[in-house]
Amino acid sequence: MSKRDLKKYVKELTKEQLEEQIIELYEKFNPVKVYYDFVFNPKENSLLLESKIKISNEYFPIQSSGRGKKPKMRRSVAQKYIKHFMVLGVDPFLIADVMLYNIEIAQAFSAGNTIKQEIFFKSMLNSFEQVAHYLIANGILPDFKTRLKSIQNEAFEQKWKNKEQFQTIVERLEY
Repeated sequence: MSKRDLKKYVKELTKEQLEEQIIELYEKFNPVKVYYDFVFNPKENSLLLESKIKISNEYFPIQSSGRGKKPKMRRSVAQKYIKHFMVLGVDPFLIADVMLYNIEIAQAFSAGNTIKQEIFFKSMLNSFEQVAHYLIANGILPDFKTRLKSIQNEAFEQKWKNKEQFQTIVERLEY
C-alpha cells in the first residue's frame, strides 16, 4: 500500500474506527508502543543515562559474580541506541552526546589496555567520522568542537595507528 492509498483509507474512517486502529497497533506492535510511550513521556535524560551505562558496560563490564567478565567492545551496541534515538526524534544534542561518549569510553578503555585488533581503531574512526557529519548536518558543530578536538588529541596521545586520519577530519572541520 502506498502512502497515498493509506491517506485515502484513513480519510474514509470515522474517528472511532481510527482510534480503535491506533489502539490496536499500540497493543500489537512493540515499535508503535515504544514510539507513543516516548511521544507522551519522553524521559530523554533517563534514555541517555541507560544508553551510556550499556555502552560503558561494553568496555568496563559490571562484575556481578566473583569472576571477572571480559569486555566485548562492541560498537554495535552504541549504534543501536543512536539509531533508536534518531527514529524516536530525540534531541540532536543528546544524540551527539551519545555518539561522542561512545568514542570517549572506548578511549578510556584503550588508555589502560593494549588493543591488538585493527578493527577497533577502524571502528572508532568510523564513529568519529559519523559524529562529525551528524554535527554538521544538525548545525551543532560549534557546540561539540572541543570534544572532537579532545578525542583527536587522545588518539595522538595513545599513539593510535590511524591518529592522522582523526587529525584530518578535525582539520577539515576548521575550514
